[in-house]
Order: sequence, then C-alpha cells, then structure tokens
Amino acid sequence: MTQSAPRIERLAEIDSTNEEAKRRLGAGAETPFWISATAQTAGRGRRGRPWQSSGGNLFLSGAYRFSSDPGELAQLSFVTALAAYDAFAAHVLPGAVSLKWPNDLLLDGAKAGGILLESGTDAVGRWLVVGIGLNIADAPDNTPYPALALADRLAPGLNRPHPDDVARDLAAAFESWLGVWRREGFTAIRKAWLSRASGLGEPIVVKGGAEDLYGVFEDLDAGGALCLRQPDGALMRVAAGDVFFPGRK
Repeated sequence: MTQSAPRIERLAEIDSTNEEAKRRLGAGAETPFWISATAQTAGRGRRGRPWQSSGGNLFLSGAYRFSSDPGELAQLSFVTALAAYDAFAAHVLPGAVSLKWPNDLLLDGAKAGGILLESGTDAVGRWLVVGIGLNIADAPDNTPYPALALADRLAPGLNRPHPDDVARDLAAAFESWLGVWRREGFTAIRKAWLSRASGLGEPIVVKGGAEDLYGVFEDLDAGGALCLRQPDGALMRVAAGDVFFPGRK
C-alpha cells in the first residue's frame, strides 16, 4: 500500500515534535504537514509520561484538520498504528510485528513504538496532531515491559534503515490508511487492525484505572474500545488503559 505523502521537515533538536506541530497550527500553518526531529528534549507519551528520545530513533508528528467530531478522530489512533506496522514490517521477518491496544507497536512481543494523538479547535476549525515514536537504533531501559528496537530484529541481509526513510514510509502509509478510513469508515480499519493484533483471544490485564481488569481480549467494538470477556462471563468495554499479557515472559 503506497501513496505520496506530504513533505516532512526534519529538525535537528526540538522539545517535542507534537508541541512544535501545535505551535505551527496556532501560527496558521497550512495542513497537512509532518515534522521529524533528530532529538527531542521533552518527548512524551500517553498520560504525560516521558518518552526517552535516543539518537537514531524516529520522532515524528503529522498535523491535519478535520470536520469530524472528537470521537471519530480517536479512531485515527488505529489508522496510525496500521501505518507504523507497515513501516516496520518491511524490515523484519514475517510475523515479527504486531499491534497492542490501544496504540503500541510490538516487535516479537516487546514494545517498539507508541502513538500520541492530540486534538483541539481554533479559529480555523478542528485539528489533529499525530505523534509517533519508534525504536529504530535502540530501545529504552527501565521500562515496565520488555522493549526492542528495529535494529535488534532486522531480517537477514537488511541494514538498519535511516529514520528519514522510515518517516517517509510511515507518512505515506498513513495517507493510504486515512483514505481507507474516509472511504470505508472505521469498520475496515477495525478489521485490518484486529488481523495484526497481539493478544486477541488471550487472557490480559488492563491497568490504569481504579483497579486492574482481568479477562480475555475478545474484540474491538465499533468505536475502538477493547471488549474484555471477564471471568464471570460478562463482556466489559474498556475505553482506556494499559494492556499486559500475564502469560508471557
């Protein structure tokens, strides 16, 4: 799946590509546009968590404007995940890449990237910033889960790609999957995401709420919430949280 992508401006160092994208939106920049950085000094992930920004990795943000409501825009987290999957899958053995709800990229079951979407409104209308961080050269230490980099799992005969090349592939894939979303809606995106999902049909733990939730990852609902089959047989829909796989090392 290939498609031309908007130009990507590469910066040497920035506090956060998401923050820079929002500043440019506030200054009236035309969309879409993409920004990448060699280094970030204040990168962050979901829930304000710091994102370690090692050299040789990818820090990328795209800015778009939509007329969709915020609930619909949240579906673009899955669009972004599919694009990140495509960008990594070209460099590793088949089956090595998978997706973890709600917005993580896995490499042989270990985290290799994350996604942060931010949206808002201004005088022009509703905007969305799509932020992606991918481990290409190395993975962070001291994480609550295993982490790997693309360099750790390259397919035989392939060299580690430059972040610029991965950025171009990812932005082009995002445009293609965005087109699918616009033409066919979330149903097609949901189906594609589930076919790449890690842990589907397995016992999981969802952390981050008032208490841990246990059950089997059964499905995604029509809005992207995780459908968790609980031990008592009840089906719970989970809108946010961090998924862990208790049966895996």
